[in-house]
Amino acid sequence: MELSVHTFVSLDGVMQGPGGVQEDPSGGFDRGGWLVPHSAEGQIDAVGEWFGRADAILLGRTTFEMMRTYWSQVTEPDNIVATALGTRQKYVVSNTLTDADAAWGKTTVLRGDDIVDQVRRLKERPGGELQVHGSWRLVRTLHDAGLVDIHRLIQFPVVVGAGKRLFDDGAVPSAYRITESQVAAGGSGAVSLTLHRTASGTTGAGEFVVRDGRESTA
Repeated sequence: MELSVHTFVSLDGVMQGPGGVQEDPSGGFDRGGWLVPHSAEGQIDAVGEWFGRADAILLGRTTFEMMRTYWSQVTEPDNIVATALGTRQKYVVSNTLTDADAAWGKTTVLRGDDIVDQVRRLKERPGGELQVHGSWRLVRTLHDAGLVDIHRLIQFPVVVGAGKRLFDDGAVPSAYRITESQVAAGGSGAVSLTLHRTASGTTGAGEFVVRDGRESTA
């Protein structure tokens, strides 16, 4: 399976608490809900398409509990997100949740200090996509281990100014190529991006130079 990461992100890279003030107030974050004013009709339509591609879903504990609280209340049969979360195989990374605590459809708790190896083995199984949603700390761990194949982002034209960022200082340098891009309907300026990891996965380096009066690269 390919491992894909799905994130709502601000212009300055913040992914913390986009959907509500109390969604994730950890670290004293008091700017939650920054996405909501930009979530007019059509702005996040891509999310249904995201979940429609999922063979399995991988979440950190905090995101799992937040999603279960919210999405288990959505009972409309044609809601793609609620259906996927309620019926697809889910994995939650936690050393504190018991199997009973994690009860929500088909859910398996991944425990221990070898989470990277456990996820690597999941990726080796046949199938389409193993999807991660939110799960800031887990995403960083998987990125640094070189396990992320695809990033799907919806970037909103707002600077939050503080909070957990998708990539902060110390992230392992990596290279991706944009394979899909679309400005969301509704006029708010949100942009949906799909990025695939390059074959080498490394950023490389170079410089601009002038040769014989012409700008070139080296």
